[in-house]
Amino acid sequence: MTAPVVVLVGPPGSGKSTVGRLVAERLGVAFRDTDADIEELAGKPIPEIFIDEGEPHFRDLEVRAVRAAAEEHTGVLALGGGAVMAGATREALAPLPVVFLEVPLADAVKRVGLDAPRPLLAVNPRARWRELMDARRPLYLEVANAVVDTQGRTPEQVADAVLEALELKQA
Repeated sequence: MTAPVVVLVGPPGSGKSTVGRLVAERLGVAFRDTDADIEELAGKPIPEIFIDEGEPHFRDLEVRAVRAAAEEHTGVLALGGGAVMAGATREALAPLPVVFLEVPLADAVKRVGLDAPRPLLAVNPRARWRELMDARRPLYLEVANAVVDTQGRTPEQVADAVLEALELKQA
């Protein structure tokens, strides 16, 4: 079985995709984002999946995408913010090197904006983000081998902290 060298989890705006690309580049491996896998599988953007088929269908696709990536991908993997909600996803992550990118609300809002096309943040995004974090933070911590605080750090500094947290050497 192959496995990712790093899996990044965290809420929207934590920098999973940006930092993931940087970490992959530094390690000389491929980067993969399960949100992109889901869009390819569904043949449409995530907001349209939510509108057309609903969140339960999206979550089913998400579990399939995470399982496949966890089994096939040997580089850096970024998961969607809510992927950890599914027990099957947490099981798939158990043997993997997972880093939780922690971000305060103010930073997340600056990064994604309040008008970003994120279905679960469409109504009252600040309050909804807090609710999501209350529900998800314990799960991020459950699956994580390390936590990297992104506050006040550039993506490059966060990438360095991820490598350091997992004691990985750059290519």
